[in-house]
Amino acid sequence: MSTAGVAAPVVQTQYGPVLGREKNGVMMFNGIPYAAPPTGDLRFKAPQAPETWDDIRDGTRFGPAAPQLPSGGMTNSLPVKWDEDCLFLNICTPSADGARRPVLVWIHGGAYRSGQGAVPWYNGSSFALNGDIVVVSVNYRLGALGFTDLSRFGEEFATSGANGTLDQIHALRWIKKNIEYFGGDPDRVTIAGESAGGFSVCTLVANEHAQGLFQRAVSQSGSAEQVLSAELGNRVADLLLDELGAENADDMMNAPVMDILEAMNRVDKRYSPSGIGNGAVQAFYPVVGSEVIPVAPLEAIKRGVGNAVVLMAGVNKDENSLFIPRGVTEEKLAKQAERMGSLSLIEDYREILPGASPTDLAVQIASDQLFRMPTIRMMEARAENRSAGWMYEFDWESRQPHLKATHALEIPFVFNTLEATGVDAFIGPGEFPQSVADDMHSVWTAFIQGSDPSWSEYNMQTRTVMHFDNTSSVVENGDVARIAAWNKVR
Repeated sequence: MSTAGVAAPVVQTQYGPVLGREKNGVMMFNGIPYAAPPTGDLRFKAPQAPETWDDIRDGTRFGPAAPQLPSGGMTNSLPVKWDEDCLFLNICTPSADGARRPVLVWIHGGAYRSGQGAVPWYNGSSFALNGDIVVVSVNYRLGALGFTDLSRFGEEFATSGANGTLDQIHALRWIKKNIEYFGGDPDRVTIAGESAGGFSVCTLVANEHAQGLFQRAVSQSGSAEQVLSAELGNRVADLLLDELGAENADDMMNAPVMDILEAMNRVDKRYSPSGIGNGAVQAFYPVVGSEVIPVAPLEAIKRGVGNAVVLMAGVNKDENSLFIPRGVTEEKLAKQAERMGSLSLIEDYREILPGASPTDLAVQIASDQLFRMPTIRMMEARAENRSAGWMYEFDWESRQPHLKATHALEIPFVFNTLEATGVDAFIGPGEFPQSVADDMHSVWTAFIQGSDPSWSEYNMQTRTVMHFDNTSSVVENGDVARIAAWNKVR
């Protein structure tokens, strides 16, 4: 049952009734548990179904985020209330009237160690009001609590290296069974996410356990390559156990959460590009080798997993300007190129970007290693399998010095939330670039509603990419020189 169009709507889910609130023409139901609290005996375990409830549950407040330390990222200025009991989702709907509207499920980013679905940038009101779309945002376990492979301690920990991913799948199953009560269509679901959320989208597209839970997907600054091998996953677990002085499962189950978070930071310093890893995949990322992620997502995509999913994927022009400080020297640039496999990258990028400073070259090389080239390799694999896919690039440059079209900048354009808290610090002074937001928001809205983008699908002949800017344009074969440069180091 539901009561729509009133100030205090109540929706009956399969687990119990939830009280929402009406705000600015949409209904919001926040802090809904989609799984049992992953605490106590369930720490490091696969997600379980939530308990049912009889009394009306207050859904007017967001649930806690997953445990995390301040990230310094876009959400750092926002208060983050976290708790190990964190498996909640939030729903924004035009009306809980039983209609079957398209659904957007948003997976937040944050390097798999920070973030939450409650970030104002992710407010789904514009999608609901302008696109008649139901928007769901999801919290999932992060960092060591979501991605430490403790399978050495027994079968009950078999999924521990990818429990954060399993949380996302569990949330999608909850949505499949319950979204109709909120006016959504369980058979018209689009998943989308940015950064680690984009990595998650690609991992879910390539995941056998997630097939049928969604029909469309959008990867924003994502990759099907951001996973740890079983060997590196074990190494990360070794380092964490060492930092905590833990010798067995009981030690890990009983360790204080703050001790685990602080130990993660120490592990990060020991797990470095100069030691193990290659600088591209960080510690506490999903681990390959369990039933959750049996093979690397890109390999699964090459084998045809997820072929039926309609995909849109893209990158921002200057992703790593957010992470690379100004003043990169020629010496630092050379060291960066050596870590990535070849000094030839510098020579090639000087030809691609004549007159670029060492800092700008460093930004472009790192951006392409982490985001552009993995996205292209995924699109190539899907094109070989004749899977539907479109690629975009976000080119609008921030008015803040040196940021340009940086990482995460496209999010408020996609959600049409340019006035949200913290956005102005990214876009800089002056009038809001509303026309660019209108353009992108309309493309995402149409895609979620089931329409394909207006530009050509990505294929190996034309490599068509839509570039979003003050004046958007379609470009063919614009990345061929970069692809050739990276093919030399593969």
